[in-house]
Amino acid sequence: MKIVNLKKNLIIITMMILSISVFGCSKAPSTDSNSKKDNINENSGNSSHKSKYSGKKPIVTIEMEDGGVIKAELYPDVAPKTVDNFVSLVQSGFYNGLIFHRVIPNFMIQGGDPKGNGTGGSNDNIPGEFKSNGFNNDLKHTRGVLSMARSQDPNSASSQFFIMVKDTAQLDGDYAAFGKVTQGIEEVDKIVNVKRDQNDKPLEPQKMKKVTIEIQ
Repeated sequence: MKIVNLKKNLIIITMMILSISVFGCSKAPSTDSNSKKDNINENSGNSSHKSKYSGKKPIVTIEMEDGGVIKAELYPDVAPKTVDNFVSLVQSGFYNGLIFHRVIPNFMIQGGDPKGNGTGGSNDNIPGEFKSNGFNNDLKHTRGVLSMARSQDPNSASSQFFIMVKDTAQLDGDYAAFGKVTQGIEEVDKIVNVKRDQNDKPLEPQKMKKVTIEIQ
């Protein structure tokens, strides 16, 4: 009887571990597109690339349709290609009218997909500027930090980004953090707590009316 009970306990523990692993993976900030773009901007890893904004501090302003405003500073010396790509998209008006399509309380809000469902992105992929991809990025995923969403391919990020609602050390070294909210974190809290469906998509669209950049 003891052996049988031991086996049952081991099976239960194994199932619990597997369920936790699956849950953790499903909640990671990701893009759901299965297609890999061929046009990747240069190589991954530490390189001689220097951001055109190096030594400066770009400030992004996200004006929500309901009047809320989120401001964040970007760090070109931490993730140069990521910042260059993000600034370029903002300047082109790419993010205007897009939504935060995925919101998870006590975790993050994710947006920047032109399709609005997690499967879209911009034309170019960018190399993943984070430690597990050979790049020295020490910016931690603490509350208010901006980072790039991606698929399992480390070099698949394009336009989708997320904003941390809570410190999440598990993401450190595996996602390209590149900025931090300086004003309007209460707006982020408001967005993450709206009613959502089973896919964590807000029932009422959380639309970015206008996104602009200021180079300081």
